[in-house]
Amino acid sequence: MKIAVVGAGAMGSLFGALLAEGGHEVWLYTVHQDHIKAVKKNGLNIEFEGKLRNVRLNAVSDPFQIGESELVLIFVKSTQTRSAAESAALLAGSKGLVMTLQNGMGNAEIIAEHISPDRILAGTTAHGATMLRAGSIRHAGIGPTTIGMWAGGAKEFQNARQIADLFTGVEIQCAAVEDVRPAIWEKLLINVGINAITALTGIKNGQLLDLDSTMELSRAAVEEAASLARSLGIEIREDPAAHVFKVAAATAANRSSMGQDVDHHRLTEINVINGFVEREAQRMGIEAPVNRTLTALIRTMEAHYK
Repeated sequence: MKIAVVGAGAMGSLFGALLAEGGHEVWLYTVHQDHIKAVKKNGLNIEFEGKLRNVRLNAVSDPFQIGESELVLIFVKSTQTRSAAESAALLAGSKGLVMTLQNGMGNAEIIAEHISPDRILAGTTAHGATMLRAGSIRHAGIGPTTIGMWAGGAKEFQNARQIADLFTGVEIQCAAVEDVRPAIWEKLLINVGINAITALTGIKNGQLLDLDSTMELSRAAVEEAASLARSLGIEIREDPAAHVFKVAAATAANRSSMGQDVDHHRLTEINVINGFVEREAQRMGIEAPVNRTLTALIRTMEAHYK
């Protein structure tokens, strides 16, 4: 299958490499020229569990060099979703599918402004990756990937099953579900409980569990978001905070993506994570003071980057 990856950061490069290793024609599309040059010259270096391997794949900054693709993966930060959706629409042509595995809420809705919703796949992944330098990433963790069609019926669901099988065939364990929204909410709850707190404090995911006070803060943020989800009719697990703590323990050595953004003085995805909870709670008449405070603190930090 011909596959284009819009946004060749750590996660986009990882998925692109795994798909290329599986024999698919993969094109990375990114504006970062240093990464393109490194991948073209030396391939993509992937560090995983102390071992290093190299994968050859295409990398360009001009989408017209790619042409129409059967599948387009969007892996940009949520702040760049709108421009990425425009590029994805060009690359997908009239028949290609577009998939988002991005963090936060609202990405699929933005993509649907440019692509018919019954050609959009949305989902979550527990794989983790970190950019080490141009042309080099660390595969930080392996976990399940869940996808589903954003709209459509049985015919469109077959597309989701086909892509899930394709992913599983290249060692990306993937399941297709008929309603992907609960999975997206579950990932949101994890991000709500980990990202802003670790970004503000400079700690790694596992250190969130060191103090009862930190765990209580995380639980309060998660329970606000869980209350919102239930009010919207979204099915979520009985104790989502306990699940967040398990994820924090399983990814103990990782620095959250929001933490990495703050470390490098980049805009974060706060608006589609805790900020989303704040806005939707206000719309629904639900109190969410912890998420409101975390959102305000991250925005304050962003405004005073040096």
